[in-house]
Amino acid sequence: MKILVLGASGQLGQCLKKVAAERNINNISFPDESKGNILDIELLKALFEEEQPTHVINCAAYTAVDKAEDDIELCRKINKDGALNIAMVCKSHKATMIHVSTDFVFMGDRPDLLREEDVATPINIYGVTKLEGEYDVIQTLDEHFILRTSWLYSEYASNFVKTMLKLGADRDELNVIADQIGTPTYAIDLAGAILSIIESGQKAYGIYHYSNEGVTSWYDFAVGIFDLSNTKIKVKPIPTSQYPTRAVRPKFSVMDKSKIKNVFGIAIPYWRDSLKVCIERLI
Repeated sequence: MKILVLGASGQLGQCLKKVAAERNINNISFPDESKGNILDIELLKALFEEEQPTHVINCAAYTAVDKAEDDIELCRKINKDGALNIAMVCKSHKATMIHVSTDFVFMGDRPDLLREEDVATPINIYGVTKLEGEYDVIQTLDEHFILRTSWLYSEYASNFVKTMLKLGADRDELNVIADQIGTPTYAIDLAGAILSIIESGQKAYGIYHYSNEGVTSWYDFAVGIFDLSNTKIKVKPIPTSQYPTRAVRPKFSVMDKSKIKNVFGIAIPYWRDSLKVCIERLI
C-alpha cells in the first residue's frame, strides 16, 4: 500500500499528515503543488510514475464559495477538470481514488437527512462544479470512494472556528446566521475516517457521507465556539436575508451517515465534542 495525497498544503491535507503521523503510517507522501498540480496531467503522470501509489486522496479543491460565482472558469478547472485528471491517471496506474466532495451538491430545501442516493441539485457554482467532478470520477474510474463532507474546520488554514475566535477577541457583539442548518466536521476526524477506509482494504466503492454527528446552525456553532473558548461576546441570531452573500447556500444540509458507519464500522464523534478538542489545541 502506498498513499499519495494531492492538495497536501490545504486544511484536510495537513490534517491527514497529522493523523498519519499519529498512526505511524509511513507509506504516505504529500507532494507540494510543484509536483502535484492536478491541472497538469503530464506532471501528474510523472508523479505517479515516481510514487507508484495504490491509493490517491484528492484534497485539492476551489472552496471560495462566493468568489466562485464570478470565477467560474477556474473553479470548474480545479473541481471538475482536476478531479478528472486524477481519475484518468489513477485508472492507468490501477490506483484507488478517494475524492472529497461537499454537502453543497444538494439544494437543501427540505428538512430531511440527505442520503447518498438522493438527487443532487446544487444551487451555487461551487456545488455545481463539485458535482461535475463527482460525475467525472464515477464515469472514469470504478475504484473510487467519494466522501461528501460539510462545514469543515480544524487548527489549520482559514475556517469558521478560527474566524470566530479572531472576531471574538476583537468585538463585543456579533451577528451570525441562524436559519442555515447543518453539521460541522472536524477535519482531523475526516482524515481519520479516510485513512480507516484505506486501511480496511474493503472495495465497497461509491459515494459516502461524512460529517460529525448532530445538527446545529451557524449561530449555535458560533455560540459553542465562544462557550468552549470562554470568550465573552454577545451573539445575535439573524436570518439569511439580513446577511446576503454572492452565492446562495442550502438551508438544510444535514447528511445521513448510516452507510459509512455500517460499511466501515467508523465511530463518528458528536460535533461539540470534536469542537472542544480543536479549541483546546488552538488555545
